[in-house]
Amino acid sequence: MKRKIFSRFSIILFVIGLMTAIQYNTINEPDSRDTRDVWEIRQELSREKQLHSELLSEVGLLDSTLSKYDEISSESPEQALKDTVEELRGLAGLTEMTATGIEMTIEPSAEAVAFGEEIDYIAPDLLIRLVNEINRNNGLYVSVDGNRIVNTTAIRDINGLTTVNAIPIQTPPFKIKIASNSMEDTEKLYNHLLSSRILDDFYIDNLSVEISAPKEQVTIEPYEKELNYRHLKIAEEE
Repeated sequence: MKRKIFSRFSIILFVIGLMTAIQYNTINEPDSRDTRDVWEIRQELSREKQLHSELLSEVGLLDSTLSKYDEISSESPEQALKDTVEELRGLAGLTEMTATGIEMTIEPSAEAVAFGEEIDYIAPDLLIRLVNEINRNNGLYVSVDGNRIVNTTAIRDINGLTTVNAIPIQTPPFKIKIASNSMEDTEKLYNHLLSSRILDDFYIDNLSVEISAPKEQVTIEPYEKELNYRHLKIAEEE
């Protein structure tokens, strides 16, 4: 009898110990481990610092615009308003922009030409990735095959054709123009694109990318369609 009681008591203690161990491991072990090495963490930190720097630059630009408006408005309110509207049109991509920049030529790869393979179009997702890569690295003004990229631009497949702003992109070769605020930013973008892995993705799709050296002047075409104001509302005065 005592033996049965001792056996049951041992089993109960074992179960309690097992549950305690499981609970301890659940509390102390993280849900997922960060398997990145030091170099990957440094790259992530560098990207975050670059984003922070870009946000500070945008804040500084807006503060400068506001100060300029305050100075001019007291002397000529009408001219101040016109200048502000024109500046905002430029930021929205509605005017032609000439600045330092580079040109990229997208064309069939030499191997594809040699084997007689036909390259009809560039895949929309590949073009989207390229534009995102440019925007993250000082490419402020971009046009693809003459179509200006703005905040409302859509790059998608329509009836088997890759379109930008609902306009079909011509069969390669075609050009992508990129402009920045300074030659320093242009050179950084140029060096980044030369070493970017996305060029390998183009090669997989039988496309090659030729990147021009930084130029003093690159002209970016304006956005030629009407902007969609559907989600904008007039701010009410307090």
